[in-house]
Amino acid sequence: TKMPPSISKSPLLEENLTTSDVRQRKNDCNDNPLNVDGKEEIKGEESSTNYTDFKPEIRWPDLIVQIFIHAGALYGFYLMFSIKFYSFLWFIALIYGSGFGITAGAHRLWSHKAYKAKLPLRLLLVFLFTIAGQRDAYTWAHDHRVHHKYSETDSDPHNAKRGFFFAHVGWLFLTPHPNVVDKRKTIDMSDLEADPIVMWHKRLYVPLFALFTIILPVAVPWYFWGEDLWLCFWTMFNLRFCTTLNIAFFVNSAAHMWGQRPYDKNINPAENIGVAVAALGEGWHNYHHVFPWDYKTGELGNYTLNPTTGFIDFFAKVGWAFERKSVSPDMIARRAARCGDGTHFLNSEEAHKDAVWGYGDKDIPSDDEVELRSMQ
Repeated sequence: TKMPPSISKSPLLEENLTTSDVRQRKNDCNDNPLNVDGKEEIKGEESSTNYTDFKPEIRWPDLIVQIFIHAGALYGFYLMFSIKFYSFLWFIALIYGSGFGITAGAHRLWSHKAYKAKLPLRLLLVFLFTIAGQRDAYTWAHDHRVHHKYSETDSDPHNAKRGFFFAHVGWLFLTPHPNVVDKRKTIDMSDLEADPIVMWHKRLYVPLFALFTIILPVAVPWYFWGEDLWLCFWTMFNLRFCTTLNIAFFVNSAAHMWGQRPYDKNINPAENIGVAVAALGEGWHNYHHVFPWDYKTGELGNYTLNPTTGFIDFFAKVGWAFERKSVSPDMIARRAARCGDGTHFLNSEEAHKDAVWGYGDKDIPSDDEVELRSMQ
């Protein structure tokens, strides 16, 4: 696994923050409590842009779309009990396949440049990502870079400090905070603008969405094994689409609220095993926000809890993925010791280093041994 050649030159790490967006940065791990009230407070500094009177407005077309998707998914779930077995297998294949398009493609490849991919893999990933239907790859990566750069501030598109509902889905149908609009303009997207596949996907996203997000998933079971077309639409498109959306939503909401913080106790992202299982390994979020360039997005080497890493490693063996960036164990250990909340497994090992099984253990400290004898 190849380490990043120059982390300081990454477009995700260039410093162009205003004081209103700077919290305690990742190299400052004093005991600063998490800011849970949703306000950005920096002692001794004033915000360069004041939007204190901002009140989001509902974008009604987007809200109607979300209502249709989620209400239709309930009906689709009811119809799932009527579909054929092959259709059920197709449903699962769509969720996992499109999931890898999000995690290995839009997230780890295009948002974070955590590894490089040859043309066949990039085409496969953009195809799978289109099935997921979560906007075009350029827009997805753009917002995600803003999210990492200004996480849990007013410049974060889905700031979790504005509540679970906002971080989960509300941000998609409410007008963005003006700081989000401002900071989107500062993010370096030149690498993706030079990627012909990403820009082709951005340019033709609407017809691609119709073809690969709606028509293909619905048509396959109808054409090949005679599934009812009505059932196909509400299950293979609506329910499946809603399922993958909400799995991704939980990364923005639950994984920014609940879990342990072994690498940095001063940030909201947390290690959430439930999200990791559902989102193909994307729930190791405290690690990911500390080391966003690591293609594994987690310290675990277990593919069971991080299938996306296995997906990328498989294509590395094929020769389609290369230059996988990672983090050394020493760097991880130093960061956990300096900034973590004490839940890292190395802390557990250290705590048990001098453990004893009971009276008579030769490893009982001599001072304790003397005191024990005096008590008899």
